[in-house]
Amino acid sequence: MVVNILKIYMIFVIIIMLVYTVRHYLFAVNRLSGRQRMYYNDIISSRMKRISVLIPMHNEEQVLSYVLEALLECDYDRDRLEIIPINDNSTDRTRELLDAYHEKYEFIRPLHRDCPDRGKPAGLNDAMELATGEIIIVFDADYRPARDMLKQLAIAFEDPEVGAVMGRVIPYNTNKNLLTRLINLERSGGYQVDQQARYNLRTIPQYGGTVGGFRKDVMLDMGGFNPLVLAEDTELTYRLYTHGWKVVYANSAECYEEAPETWEVRGRQIRRWSRGHNQVLFRYLFRTIVSTHMNLREKLDGILLLFVYAIPFFLLLGQMVSLALFFLGEMDLFAGWWVLLFIGVYCSFGNFAPFYQIGTALVLDGIKGEVLLLPLLMFNFYFYMWNISRGFLDAVADIITKRKVHWAKTKRFTDSAASAARGNKKEEKRLEKEGL
Repeated sequence: MVVNILKIYMIFVIIIMLVYTVRHYLFAVNRLSGRQRMYYNDIISSRMKRISVLIPMHNEEQVLSYVLEALLECDYDRDRLEIIPINDNSTDRTRELLDAYHEKYEFIRPLHRDCPDRGKPAGLNDAMELATGEIIIVFDADYRPARDMLKQLAIAFEDPEVGAVMGRVIPYNTNKNLLTRLINLERSGGYQVDQQARYNLRTIPQYGGTVGGFRKDVMLDMGGFNPLVLAEDTELTYRLYTHGWKVVYANSAECYEEAPETWEVRGRQIRRWSRGHNQVLFRYLFRTIVSTHMNLREKLDGILLLFVYAIPFFLLLGQMVSLALFFLGEMDLFAGWWVLLFIGVYCSFGNFAPFYQIGTALVLDGIKGEVLLLPLLMFNFYFYMWNISRGFLDAVADIITKRKVHWAKTKRFTDSAASAARGNKKEEKRLEKEGL
């Protein structure tokens, strides 16, 4: 009886892998041979919408000057712009530095939170209550938006069906070490192929929590962000779709991030992402299935997207099951010569589905030399499988114990002295340009 259950589970894992293989393959083919769906770049509006840029911060003295200086250089009418850095219970010089920016620029309005409910969702909720813009745009503190970023994101909301928009994330410290180079490969595949293909195919591009925006009134009508969910961005995506709104992807709206530079920090980050994403899986799987606002294509892609951070746990368990069956001498799941063909095709094609998607992105981005790093992603695969599986178990424990989740900020690596010097230098140039 136990052996039969193990065999059934192995067949289940193989079917799952085949489904995701087809998914990755379709996305890669779409990007290589299909036409890219147009974004809203060519729309000209004589009066841009008023926007509020929210930047959650907790002990961000190392990096805050980068994001604020980049936003100050953005091409957007300052009469229709406000910037709200959210100082969330910081214990370093974050408050002092933000207040200094406020003295120089009235439209930079820091929100200082000294309360026990620390975390990005709670901070965003408080800031939305103060925001005067009809569109909320969010950046993490370590991001550096391009000069046209705000216009590119805001213009999408001229479409009345759009509830949120997501831009593209590119690491700026790519050449720091092997890990940052591998993260760059993943980011390239995730945005240039995965996100753009989903937008092309009119399925579900995902709002990513930073480098994106959403309609404030829609979010407030839905009760704001849930502080019990770590992946507030994924939850917003499914809230919008199950309520009849769309999320769009702006591939040309590029923003630059600081990628983790140590495996320990990357592991904690991936574990947190997995925990939050699986919390959304448990909350929104049934709602997605029964939603009357989503078509069949959106539902199928939505379900597969919900399970993305659960699949590694199923695979890890599957490897344990396969070892058990091997030592029990019960690996004869199927019979016949065609099984050899199936296994050969699967091992040479299915297992490498994310790899050829990343390879496609590297070709499209014109960085073909990095394809030499693709074999190293095999080691990343096991590193991620372990940490994602831990995050999956964390999410299961959250459901069972009903424990409160706590937000954990990713460690920054930018030198604080260099950050401050850069801010002072750019300020001197601006004053010199204005003749002051």
